[in-house]
Amino acid sequence: MAAKDDWRAATLERMRTLITQVDERIVEEAKWVKPTNPAGVPTWSLDGIICTGETYKDYVKLTFMKGAALDDPDGLFNASLTGGTRRAIDIREGETIDATAFQALVRHAIALNAAGKRKK
Repeated sequence: MAAKDDWRAATLERMRTLITQVDERIVEEAKWVKPTNPAGVPTWSLDGIICTGETYKDYVKLTFMKGAALDDPDGLFNASLTGGTRRAIDIREGETIDATAFQALVRHAIALNAAGKRKK
């Protein structure tokens, strides 16, 4: 986990704000808590997991659980591109993500989760 004054913590906090602004029903939880990661992984959900946020030495990773099924017209996904289900966005120091495009991606993920819920 990044220190609170670290660029990674600031980046994750910015992305957290963008995610939670999309829909007031989005829930954030810490999942996958373990001794090597006692704070767990921030996980945002609404009718299923939308995405997770993790900090690494050189980047912040936002992984969309159903990212392979999402339209990404702005090309935000730049990691985990060959996986069958997930897609991720790696943000390195000094990089920014277009807020409007990112929030559109979150909206699409919510819609996909809701569609899957209706099929059950």
